Amino acid sequence: MKNKILLLVVLMILAGCSMAVNFQGKVAGISSGKFFYQDGSLITEYKADIDPVWKACENSLTELKATDIQKERKISTGEIKAFVREENVTIKVEYLDRSLTSVSVFVGAVGNHMASRMIHDKIAANLTAR
Repeated sequence: MKNKILLLVVLMILAGCSMAVNFQGKVAGISSGKFFYQDGSLITEYKADIDPVWKACENSLTELKATDIQKERKISTGEIKAFVREENVTIKVEYLDRSLTSVSVFVGAVGNHMASRMIHDKIAANLTAR
């Protein structure tokens, strides 16, 4: 059964479709093959080292006029919490490889897919502008 579910997920990813799966109480989804949606967080990987990605995240929140920004940065991970238009925003950054960094964006109380996508778009724009 698990093999059939895994095969279905792989086929949907290759087809570029959106889907959601509830597995052992965790909700996960794939959107357009690039983004992964898990428990309210929209996750994607950027082909860049952690330092420029971290800076792009900071710049994105500044452009969105975020308030009450709290940053916690370690060597291979970091987390930024802020308020954007009265919504809680949490951005988690994780080093995966020298040129690959994972970024998770969670907006609101249960996760807002559209707002998270907008923040990811700003991060991507800030990365290409560097």
